[in-house]
Amino acid sequence: RYLPLVHGIPSHDTFGRLFGLIEPGQFEAAFRRWMQGVLPALGAQVVAIEQQVFPTPWSLSLYLSELTMGGTRAYFVAITGNEVVGYAGLMLAVGEGHVTTIGVSPRWQRHGIGRRLLLELAETARKRGAEDLTLEVRVANTGAQALYHEFGFAPAGIRKNYYAEVHEDALIMWAHDIQSDDYKRRLEIVAAESLGSGDLAAPDDAPVDETSDAPGEGT
Repeated sequence: RYLPLVHGIPSHDTFGRLFGLIEPGQFEAAFRRWMQGVLPALGAQVVAIEQQVFPTPWSLSLYLSELTMGGTRAYFVAITGNEVVGYAGLMLAVGEGHVTTIGVSPRWQRHGIGRRLLLELAETARKRGAEDLTLEVRVANTGAQALYHEFGFAPAGIRKNYYAEVHEDALIMWAHDIQSDDYKRRLEIVAAESLGSGDLAAPDDAPVDETSDAPGEGT
């Protein structure tokens, strides 16, 4: 499951499936109860992954503050059973979407979760009117760069010592014209491949992959 972490009250039609059979008039109260009860628990699991995959992890309070930014942010979590196995975030400005973070639990890496999360971000950016997408990724993280190429990202520059804690530069990548029919078809191909791959099959004793699917640590 790939669930949105949202700010405010979404439509009953959009999120009613999360709550079962709830009358529209009761939806707002049910949604608030769900957010109050579930969001801190999800956030704690997100931070636990964050601490494993980033040398300078974001805190729970920082993530919760991001969720108060309303329509300029979009965050998703990937869940199997009751376990958060990945998460991703997007910041939206005029005409642009900035992928702030993608993190996948080490034991669940190489299962296509990062790809599915990035697909959610790209589709959200298109729905919200962004024309271009950008992100930063460690220069040495060639595995993540290969994933981003699938989504049409191309190198556009270097930020020197962007990851100061590991003394590494960031590669700036951009995907342009994401509202075009060509980009829509690109996402459709990625979606078809992802949905047919059984992404969330249990990893059993899968080896830990030290290369995170994440592009960076935020803005």
